[in-house]
Amino acid sequence: MANTSFTGPVRSKEGFKIYNITDSTGVDADRTLHDLGIKDTRRYYLEEYFNHLPGINGDLASTTEATNTPVNRSFEILGTNHTSALATYSSTVAGMTITTAGADQDRMIVAPHLDTKQGAWANTKWGTENQVHWECGIRTSSAIDNQKIWAGLKLTNDQLPQTDANQAYFYFATDATNGQALSTYTPLYFIYSVAGTDYLTNTGITVAASTNYHLKIKFDSDRKMEIFVNGVQYGVTQTAATTFDGSTSVTGTTQADIDDKTQKSVAMTDDIDLIPYIGIEAGDGAAAALDVQFEAISRLIYE
Repeated sequence: MANTSFTGPVRSKEGFKIYNITDSTGVDADRTLHDLGIKDTRRYYLEEYFNHLPGINGDLASTTEATNTPVNRSFEILGTNHTSALATYSSTVAGMTITTAGADQDRMIVAPHLDTKQGAWANTKWGTENQVHWECGIRTSSAIDNQKIWAGLKLTNDQLPQTDANQAYFYFATDATNGQALSTYTPLYFIYSVAGTDYLTNTGITVAASTNYHLKIKFDSDRKMEIFVNGVQYGVTQTAATTFDGSTSVTGTTQADIDDKTQKSVAMTDDIDLIPYIGIEAGDGAAAALDVQFEAISRLIYE
């Protein structure tokens, strides 16, 4: 479409979106941040671009000005052998980089500050009934062997799918060690659980090194979810998987098995408040890294 000029207001009942065509596939991709592009006064919005790096929780209480003053007020770092120094700014990629400490099963997790009154990211309820829309921008490192990456909405920060009875998140793993056994380890998966019943969707996307991923989860008024990766919608399975127990290999549902690529999930349990987490875990003694550009979330002001 050519450039068009207007005089007076431009109105759209369903909002505005930014699209571009992916050169390699010819697929139209929705590049809009937040669902409508222009914010809706009936919804409450938060965005975080990490212009202040998150640190460990204790940094907020530090009496050392150089520690307390620059730290992010909305997000903190959790994990195993995690330190504030392991959240850095990249010299080549926009956003921040989180890097594990260098031992097997070390983890770096970006989480909202869970302290009371510390911020709206944790103290606003992101309930399954609130038509929550969550999204993030991440970039894989140049080496993606021996690691696990997870991003989405959970009850706890654990990457293990068997930990939470209710959850909805994207998941990539290179092996089953300290994780869930899967039939194949190259794809990006979407995992969700409804009162302990587990569902596994294979998006068919082969996770690649040094690649950007825009991940989005949208709840509707029936508590059903749509998912998007890099602006393209993928069907969500409605067929329960073998219950996640770690050791039993789970295949899940592939996109070839989902006729309608706009298919939503089954309804999530009502009134479950979820928390956004992004994390990486090393699968061997080498440090693993993940770039995080932003997180955005919104919900109805009142359900």
